Amino acid sequence: MVTAGAHVYPAAAGAAPTSWLALTGGSIGIGLPLATGAALGAPDRPVIACQADGSAMYTIQALWTQAREGLNVTNVIFANRSYEILKGELRNVGANPGPAALNMLDLDRPELDFVALARGMGVPGRRVEDARELQQAIEDATREPGPFLIEAVM
Repeated sequence: MVTAGAHVYPAAAGAAPTSWLALTGGSIGIGLPLATGAALGAPDRPVIACQADGSAMYTIQALWTQAREGLNVTNVIFANRSYEILKGELRNVGANPGPAALNMLDLDRPELDFVALARGMGVPGRRVEDARELQQAIEDATREPGPFLIEAVM
């Protein structure tokens, strides 16, 4: 199971009016650069990007662009410490990978520190470990101009 998908839409049904940009398929890691483009295209609107940690590793350099351009993007990285999308694709094709293959899809040796990665590209950040902290961090980050990263430990 991937971190976010079609089951997110019903949960957002009662949210305030918003624009929702999503992957149509086949582009792992599109969240951070998609958010960067959205912020460039509508600089007067805050942007919240939701991206899993494994997928973020494909396009992490988007944070540097956000910092360089001063874009108002709140990046939420869901840190499940795994390339879950790739594990799902293995299941989808009927593969039965062994422990060594599955081991290569874990992101825990060494454990990634997205707050430090963001800081290294000029983006401040914060790690949260529960839903209440996440909600507060998003509210705080969207009130401030410029990019911000929230690492949500799953």
